[in-house]
Amino acid sequence: MERRIITGGKLTEDAKNDNILRPQSLDDYVGQSAVKENLKIYIQAAKQRGESLDHTLFFGPPGLGKTTLAGIIANEMGVHVKITSGPAIAKTGEMAAILTGLSDGDILFIDEIHRLNRQVEEMLYPAMEDFAVDVVIGNAGPQAKSIRLDLPHFTLIGATTRAGLLSAPLRDRFGVISHLEFYQPTELQEIIQKSATKLGVTIDAEGAYELARRSRGTPRLANRLLKRVRDFAEVNYDGHITKAVAAESLDRLDVDSMGLDNNDRKMLLMIMDSFGGGPVGLDTLAASLGEDAGTIEDVYEPYLVQNGLIHRTPKGRVVTDLAYEHFHRPIPQA
Repeated sequence: MERRIITGGKLTEDAKNDNILRPQSLDDYVGQSAVKENLKIYIQAAKQRGESLDHTLFFGPPGLGKTTLAGIIANEMGVHVKITSGPAIAKTGEMAAILTGLSDGDILFIDEIHRLNRQVEEMLYPAMEDFAVDVVIGNAGPQAKSIRLDLPHFTLIGATTRAGLLSAPLRDRFGVISHLEFYQPTELQEIIQKSATKLGVTIDAEGAYELARRSRGTPRLANRLLKRVRDFAEVNYDGHITKAVAAESLDRLDVDSMGLDNNDRKMLLMIMDSFGGGPVGLDTLAASLGEDAGTIEDVYEPYLVQNGLIHRTPKGRVVTDLAYEHFHRPIPQA
């Protein structure tokens, strides 16, 4: 299977490990049960009809397995996958080159699809609906000619962390739309134990669970933390990861008992100390933290909201009583 992940240079050891850790089939994929079971049906039905899979959109916070699912779908369908991202396709000619280079049944995976520019996005409309693309021949002006090129029947898989930024015409052209949610600690524990086996790391169930509950419900982070805790275990201990080894290592990595890192704590404490617990507007908060508003909204907030540490209100972000309790601070009286 052709998977265009890195365009040049050598793979780092961590990049090689990331590829090793990716499941290759839906049966090996842990979590997202409803999405997985539905995909099995869609894939089986498409194969029985001898058709390509309907265009598919995955949305949800980063690190939950959207790219991995694209690779799995390609494996299950027995086709190739080409991987790119919205910001990487700046011109319509680049999109046309990608589309005309596909073979029948191929999968085109576009990460951050909400960041496609409007002209490139509009080129996708006939490609998705009619499997054709309009190409302008010659310089702009009266001599320019537009020709329509037929495309093979392909599957577009789009991934986004911000489904609300997708235009309605693009979103409506996807036949399958699936929301990926944060993982439960028991699901992450299973992922960590599988990854440890692939990496040759010894870890007991309690050590895996300690890692899981501090991994923000995110497999990508769980695997990254596993590799760093492995380093501590090999250098400071006997190489075996127990609950105590995991806890001490994660503390040294500044990942606390709820999985909060320095950025999370800085944000929560900023709302508490500078804005009286809120409400505070997103732009004001971003300026105070020196952080991009989109990063706060896409990366930090989903986990904090999911775990009841902040609320989004019409007036802005508000820290909850649970956050005050987590930092051992008195809860302000209304």
